[in-house]
Amino acid sequence: MSVPKTQMAMVCEKSGGPVVYKEIPVEEPKADEILINVKYSGVCHTDLHAVNGDWPLPTKLPLVGGHEGAGVVVAKGSLVDDWEIGEGAGIKWINGSCLQCDFCQQADEPLCAKALLSGYTVDGSFQQYAIAKAAHAARIPKDVALDAISPILCAGITVYKGLKESGAKPGQTVCIVGGGGGLGSIAQQYAKAMGLRTIAIDAGEEKRKMCLEQLGSYAFIDYSTSKNVIKDVQAATEDGLGPHAVILVATSEKPFQQAAEYVRPRGTVVFIGLPAGAKVVAPVFESVVKMITIRASYVGNRKDSSEAIDFFRRGLIKAPFKVVGLSELQKVYDLMHEAKIAGRYVLDTSK
Repeated sequence: MSVPKTQMAMVCEKSGGPVVYKEIPVEEPKADEILINVKYSGVCHTDLHAVNGDWPLPTKLPLVGGHEGAGVVVAKGSLVDDWEIGEGAGIKWINGSCLQCDFCQQADEPLCAKALLSGYTVDGSFQQYAIAKAAHAARIPKDVALDAISPILCAGITVYKGLKESGAKPGQTVCIVGGGGGLGSIAQQYAKAMGLRTIAIDAGEEKRKMCLEQLGSYAFIDYSTSKNVIKDVQAATEDGLGPHAVILVATSEKPFQQAAEYVRPRGTVVFIGLPAGAKVVAPVFESVVKMITIRASYVGNRKDSSEAIDFFRRGLIKAPFKVVGLSELQKVYDLMHEAKIAGRYVLDTSK
């Protein structure tokens, strides 16, 4: 395939933004890399943290963000023999890892000390052509739409991993905190596909309608109007004891403080969301006598990724999204700041 020398991209030139729509060079893949012509890229809240520079992990600058890029392979390095030109490929959060450390050898490559992070420590998918390590790029089936699958490459894989980490079994109840956002809307889809019953927590009538009518939750708790979120969540379960697991994808600290109080005895609280500077405080007495588990889940490994993509391929996941042009990324960030996004925004890199 013909590859141009330059391309359009959204570039963050300094911490705090804004992002700039500009022309930049197209990189050539190294021996173990592939070059992907990105057609669509989802926008994750992590991308906003990268622009703001408010996580304790420094970003590269200037930076091309994005880690939910779906496209096709247009070039590959000399050592790459398991990818074909024209094959569907995705840019994930984990762009590459050493493949040799203890973590990589135990399928925990996201914990590799040398992991490369797309749109954070290496340039990501908010550009028309992006580099990925061949061993880590996601394989996208031929029969799926690239715009629809792009949010699965981070949001889908991440929440699927979190649901697996929760240990919840088919028929049990899981509470999705931040259910109306990009991660939460997809988490409800995966939970349903895995045979779980879901309660969604978020705010606003638009998100209530989406969670109950489109995403399959049987109950919705509006934290902005609830007089007691803890009691309301417990009351929404059949026996009043609370959900078997809580998946926290919220972007503020308070929900992380509440979850241990309403999860049922022997239940599991899973942290996924990463609100900047947040701390967690759990009541020790109640946590002990209820024998609850509090754990964290990062992103999925390569096996988790292929499983999450297969759920999507089989038509079990229909993540809500809206498509806008690549040049409109700053508008999406502005909506994120105002907490006005239901579902996920996907960027069309041709615009």
